[in-house]
Amino acid sequence: MTYQNEINSLNNTIAEGGPAWAAIDGTSAARMRLQNRFRTGLDIAKYTAKIMRADMDAYDADPANYTQSLGAWHGFIGQQQMIAIKKHFGSTKRRYLYLSGWMVAALRSEFGPLPDQSMHEKTAVPELIEEIYTFLKQADARELGGMFRDLDAAREAGNETEAKRLENAIDNYETHVVPIIADIDAGFGNAEATYLLAKQMIEAGACALQIENQVSDEKQCGHQDGKVTVPHEDFLQKIRAIRYAFLELGVDDGIIVARTDSLGAGLTKQIAYSTQPGDLGDQYNSFLDCDEVDPTDIKNGQVFISRDGKLLAPKRLPSNLYQFRPGTGVDRVVLDCITSLQHGADLLWIETEKPHVEQIAEMVDKIRETVPNAKLVYNNSPSFNWTLNFRQQVFDAWEESGKDVSAYDRAKLMSVDYDGTDLAIEADAKIQSFQADAAKRAGIFHHLITLPTYHTAALSTDNLAKRYFGEEAMLGYVKNVQREEIRQQIACVKHQNMAGSDIGDDHKEYFAGEAALKAGGKDNTMNQFAA
Repeated sequence: MTYQNEINSLNNTIAEGGPAWAAIDGTSAARMRLQNRFRTGLDIAKYTAKIMRADMDAYDADPANYTQSLGAWHGFIGQQQMIAIKKHFGSTKRRYLYLSGWMVAALRSEFGPLPDQSMHEKTAVPELIEEIYTFLKQADARELGGMFRDLDAAREAGNETEAKRLENAIDNYETHVVPIIADIDAGFGNAEATYLLAKQMIEAGACALQIENQVSDEKQCGHQDGKVTVPHEDFLQKIRAIRYAFLELGVDDGIIVARTDSLGAGLTKQIAYSTQPGDLGDQYNSFLDCDEVDPTDIKNGQVFISRDGKLLAPKRLPSNLYQFRPGTGVDRVVLDCITSLQHGADLLWIETEKPHVEQIAEMVDKIRETVPNAKLVYNNSPSFNWTLNFRQQVFDAWEESGKDVSAYDRAKLMSVDYDGTDLAIEADAKIQSFQADAAKRAGIFHHLITLPTYHTAALSTDNLAKRYFGEEAMLGYVKNVQREEIRQQIACVKHQNMAGSDIGDDHKEYFAGEAALKAGGKDNTMNQFAA
């Protein structure tokens, strides 16, 4: 409904309430309703799922329409990201938020900082989703509140042209609420546990859930060693569980992102169940590192499988895990991805050890032979040394083409001594175009950075501490923080306003009229930032 229609509708409702409702103002109620357009997390999940599905279709039509996100570990961080995006680009189109299990473990667990091994409280994940959307809705309320005040001022000044412009802007307001791709790790248990957690995450507002094919109780960060995968059927049960959760809650177009860690995982916890040659279990088992067994020399505790009429013993470690044959990672990734898409997943996530367009593209090309519209979510991870990786990629390309690279030490290309060189400049250009290049060549629909704001918080705090506790003292804050906030028009320089003080003043006026005791008067020091 338009702003005016909303007012008219509420005026009718208030009139039906009779004299007891006479002190309720329809315009004020309409403003409050428009400042809170999403009543529940499920409303958000349904709204954002449609956005994401439309973006996926747009990407299929043209890979230049790829999407991006940054990870957020607090509602305020997510809110400031979206406020900044609207300020700088005028729209949130194709920009999402990512919720990283790594950051939940490191920053949101009651146990304190934890590694990314699914040891944190799983309820912390839906709680963070709800928190982020609370902050995004508050950003809407804050911005619309300012527009309402401007509208009142325009009418008081008799400027009907400006009033009409503002009404149109209110009617066509773009919310800060955007899709969240949320990390459910390996599901925190069996398929039933995955289903229960998925429901909570969807009810909190998540339209897209990312799940990985590691063993829940052996889960490791995708960029650490010791990863253990599960047979396909175990993983597919969890994909189905998530789909059931979406359907039960009425989010029929919810998105499942199936992540494979097989490229860097050399271990499995169990041998897959197989009933006939070539079935999915048999394909999984075919990657096991096995020795042919002499029936006359069977050792105590050995486990056997049969393949092609031979008796084989998979190599079993003291940890009771089985290892895959070296060099099978790519083939396992391709099978994982095809299988996931054929059994209900919508998007893929291939965890790699480096950001290399052709490495990703070679796997995607093989996947697309079976599933032509396969597309990826890709982790532009801070675990990669981007500078070193891309300088080495340029070095290798130059060397292969016969270009003289004698001025460079490949192992030391991270050195600041190389920063102004032609090699470093070309490497930086490749980093800058990586997302567009990978979207076009390697099927990457969504680029995210899992934990960028973890690093920005650490870097900015280090710089402030160095200056404030050093010789600059208070100037260290004023010069490098507040002065820059003012000059760059960072919204939270008016921190009282950002925390909701003006929204509260509006409500006080609605509730108490002239008796309202408001905080935004002439003695509020935030007025110093009006200029």
